[in-house]
Amino acid sequence: MDLPLRRVCVTCAVLLFVLLAHVTHLQAFGARDLAADRRDERALLARYAHPRGDILTYDGRILATSAATGTGPYRHRRVYPGAKMYAPVTGHFSLHRATGIERAEQAVLSGADPKVRMRALVKDGPHEGADVRLTLRHRVQQAAYQELARAGRPGAAVAIDPATGAILALASYPSYDPAGHAAQDAAAVLAADLLLRRDPARPLLNRALHGTYPPGPAFEVVTAAAALASGEYTIASLISAPDGQVTPPPDHPAGTPPGSDERRCGNGTPTLAHAFRRSCGGAFAALGRQLGQDLLRDQAEAFGFNAGDLAVPLRVAASTFPAGPDRPGAVVQAGPQDRATPLMIAMLSAAVANGGVAMRPYLVQEVRLPDGSIINRADPRPYRTAVPPELAGQLTVLMATATRPGLALEGVEVAAKSSPAVVTAFAPATAPEVAVGVVLEPGPARAAPVARAILRAALS
Repeated sequence: MDLPLRRVCVTCAVLLFVLLAHVTHLQAFGARDLAADRRDERALLARYAHPRGDILTYDGRILATSAATGTGPYRHRRVYPGAKMYAPVTGHFSLHRATGIERAEQAVLSGADPKVRMRALVKDGPHEGADVRLTLRHRVQQAAYQELARAGRPGAAVAIDPATGAILALASYPSYDPAGHAAQDAAAVLAADLLLRRDPARPLLNRALHGTYPPGPAFEVVTAAAALASGEYTIASLISAPDGQVTPPPDHPAGTPPGSDERRCGNGTPTLAHAFRRSCGGAFAALGRQLGQDLLRDQAEAFGFNAGDLAVPLRVAASTFPAGPDRPGAVVQAGPQDRATPLMIAMLSAAVANGGVAMRPYLVQEVRLPDGSIINRADPRPYRTAVPPELAGQLTVLMATATRPGLALEGVEVAAKSSPAVVTAFAPATAPEVAVGVVLEPGPARAAPVARAILRAALS
């Protein structure tokens, strides 16, 4: 009898060990996968069991909040008063996923962050998420979005405080209403998402952070900086415009013959200042070839090109100035591989406006608990030193003289570099408070009115 009993005991012990090992493995390594399993209704019930924190503008306007449902299995639902104007920033919180700030600040909004949970434990209060206050100013954001919509072309606009890096506006057009994704019916959410994904206008794309475009004449800021930094050029230096090449000014009406004084780039040998003011593409292409692609790339990277480390906290696509053989003309006029996000277009001006230092851009000003106490606050930090202060002063002079009438503000000097589709600018030129970047996709619309409206709203 002893041998059979011993075998039974050993078998039971082995089975118990296997069972305990399996349970331990599930708890230690499989808990996250189990919690994310869409078949587990308990995870969804917990997801909506308590209110998430609000997302607000800098001036207190609620962009996303939680409301009690009163019926159904889910106790709360997400509501988006910010709607289309703010959707690229807030993103959406749906049954199984989150995007935008809803995702980037998930821990504090949901209350899972240790600092938020500690508050609930210490004060024995309800389990709620913390509020996230953004840097966006409603008046500036409204001007950006409405002017983009009025332009009627897909595009994006960004406004930055040059001294801190705080993003004052971040608009993408066309946009979408997050309410469709906030529904608590899986079939309705899927239908809303598929409809938006099949839209050829790509309303789900945050063009301000994820769209990359040829920077056009805005890149002449980089080329001019490289030339001045080399020590071989001043703003008064003569540069070559091959064959006396002439270029119509960016704001010249299409289909009308420009006068020779408007078009001519210094009779083939303009000064750097004149070529910059007239956007002489041939002259800057020649200057780019003289400097060489390596020097241009170094200067571009000093502004933030080719960096994949930027998050605001939303991920930002890299603006690129890729390696490769010299491409005549492309080195300054943005060849097909040279791309910049609208955020980078704004950062070009912000760096010049801030004495050559590009501050790290950010969207979250502070995180506040339900009792009003602040657990996280923005800490402005330098991101890149693009140019020395004295060189930034020279670039300011160049940009101030290059400002087109469509960007002028009464009583305020604006420094800008623009084309019909791209604008980088800051104002006031002598005491900068705001820098903007605007990009419109190809079409008949103009970017200057968008930038001008943003500057006016930010300075009013």
